[in-house]
Amino acid sequence: MSCCGFFGSFCVFAVLVQLFCGVFRFLYQQIIGPALYGSSIDFKKYGRWALVTGATDGIGKAYARSLAKRGLNIILVSRTLSKLETVAKEIQEQFNVETMVIDVNFTSGLEIYDKIKDKIQGKEIGILINNVGMGTVAPDYFLAVPDRDRVIPDMVNCNALSIPMMCSIILPQMFERKNGLIINISSLSAIVPAGCLTTYAATKSFAHKFSEDLAMEYKKHGIIVQSVVPGPVATNMTRLKRGTWMAPMADVFVESALKTVGIAPYTTGYYPHAILQLAAQWSKFLVPGYMSNMTLKTMENVRNRAIKKGIYTPFSQ
Repeated sequence: MSCCGFFGSFCVFAVLVQLFCGVFRFLYQQIIGPALYGSSIDFKKYGRWALVTGATDGIGKAYARSLAKRGLNIILVSRTLSKLETVAKEIQEQFNVETMVIDVNFTSGLEIYDKIKDKIQGKEIGILINNVGMGTVAPDYFLAVPDRDRVIPDMVNCNALSIPMMCSIILPQMFERKNGLIINISSLSAIVPAGCLTTYAATKSFAHKFSEDLAMEYKKHGIIVQSVVPGPVATNMTRLKRGTWMAPMADVFVESALKTVGIAPYTTGYYPHAILQLAAQWSKFLVPGYMSNMTLKTMENVRNRAIKKGIYTPFSQ
């Protein structure tokens, strides 16, 4: 066999091995591993308390309830005190655990983190769920977002800055115990084309990248850092009222996502979303222009429906 023929055969073999490993890794992390081991994960081994940001609605509330069901005490952190107290009472009564509430607005300045730090003193926090986030009322072009001079810094503060700041507060005690779990909620928009979600997707991309590298740094110290990149979930933010196979209710999504802890370093949390991710990434690789145009068209349709329903008024570009 000539050198060119040998090199060609080796390249084909290498590609096939990579493809096989990728398929096996996907099947194990998204389906086989969670099905075999997901239900036996002991979340109480990380510590007595779990802290959840953005905890009064949607995915955050579902994480708080799911962890309380598994026997953890819950610290709920969000903006509205009345809603925090309602959810805390509901969790306390239903799951017979302790709760604590901290009312802060994550679009505010750095002073909110001093308040959080003071409130949690003495608490053994084994799990941190960085879920708090905000988007726009509807997808839109960057220059058409209403009040963007306020929305942009608010979104960066809430979606991106909150994650390293909360880790800075909680991670030291995990490091000291050589044990802990941090789950950062990103978005599928962080890793696939996301026209008309420009700032939101960029902040979620920060969350995903930060999680990957923090996981690399602290894995040897017994700390798991997981990035969760969900697709559509039926929550107030997405304005989806009913769950479907592709857009589940928040509690269905969270139960699925928790089964991937310790199995998948990053995950969509829900295998139909993993299929959606694969389809989007392969399409981007094979026909990048088509994929970008298709996602932009989808977001434009969502935008136009919101305008027609009168729930959104764009700024004139």
